[in-house]
Formats: sequence, C-alpha cells, structure tokens
Amino acid sequence: MENERIEEMLELLWTLKEAGQDSLEAALEKSEDEAPKEVFDALVSQDLATVRDGKVSLSSAAEKRAREIVRRCRLAETLLAQVLDLEDRDVRDTACKFEHVLSSRVTESICTFLGHPPVCPHGKPIPRGPCCLRAETQMRPLVSRLTDMDLGAEVSIVFIAPVQHETLDRLGGFGVVPGRTLRVHQKRPSFVIQVGETTVALDEEIAREIFVKNA
Repeated sequence: MENERIEEMLELLWTLKEAGQDSLEAALEKSEDEAPKEVFDALVSQDLATVRDGKVSLSSAAEKRAREIVRRCRLAETLLAQVLDLEDRDVRDTACKFEHVLSSRVTESICTFLGHPPVCPHGKPIPRGPCCLRAETQMRPLVSRLTDMDLGAEVSIVFIAPVQHETLDRLGGFGVVPGRTLRVHQKRPSFVIQVGETTVALDEEIAREIFVKNA
C-alpha cells in the first residue's frame, strides 16, 4: 500500500471526526481514492484503525500521524494563500503535495515564519506544534498580530487568517492585502490604520486576524 494513499485516508478521517462525521460510510463516500475500502482495510490490518457500530476510531499512533499530516497541509495552505497569494484551487492542489514531503524541521520553520497561525485560510484550526509551545514562553515570533503592534508602527502584511473567508474580500477592497505596508494610526477607542492615502477603521476582532512584520 502506497504511503501517500494511507496518509490521505488518515487526513480524511481526521477532518471527518473534526466535523462530527466519524463514520466509515462517510469516509468511503468522501474519499477521492479509486479503492477507498482497500486503503481502509490496510489501516485496519496495520492496527491503525478499528470500526465499531459503523464508527471509526484511530489508534494513538494513527491519531498522531494524522494530526501531523493535517498540520503540514494547513500550514502549507496558509503559506501559499497568504504569502504567495495563489488562487484557492492552486493552493489546495499544491498543499496536498506538500503535506507528504515536508519534513518536521521544515514544517516548524514555516510555522515560525508565519507567526504560529491558529487557523488556515479556510478558518480551520491548525494543530499546534512544538515550536508554538516554545514561542509562547521563549521568543517573539517574526510575524505578529496587528493588534500587538505599537501605536505608530509601520508594518508589512504577511498574511490574513480570517474566521470568515468573506473578510478577505472586504479588506482587499481597502487595499489591505498581503505585501502592503501600513501604519498603526490609532488603537483606542477603535483600531485605525493608514494604508497609502487611505485611512481604514477596523473591528479589533478583524485586526487580530491580520498578521504583520516590521517593514
């Protein structure tokens, strides 16, 4: 059994469980593999998965492996969408390739560069890694939330991780997009930024979704 097919099934089972759809029927229906039952049977034969009353359970080893796959995928999506500004279709196709080849060291480097983002561009949580835990106590990341910047700071937008995907379109209309430089004009009582000649007032929740680095 090809390793990539095993990993694709593990990723699918993780995301289905995340959505409360941990049934074998759902996994076989949503899998893009040509023979999903064959792949799932391979998981069972390797003691990576079991089925009881139609519900799938992963072993602790399989859970860990699936978590790492999902983490690599969602970090790759964030890098491709928010830093390289690729179209959503290209993001997904490329991220699916990256998730199978990124080493742990490269994955941690990408996460640190991005400032340990909590969610991917589609609003799904990115599983935390060792670098995220170290960052909380040992170091300041290269990339920070806009709300953490000082008044008057001039910063460059690295990526935006909105809870609502529509937020990207609204921000884009004001020129608030990755790569643009902005200045923190005001933080209280409302959050105001200067982008070129345009002054933009933001809800603090939205400002928290904008990740920047010093210009």
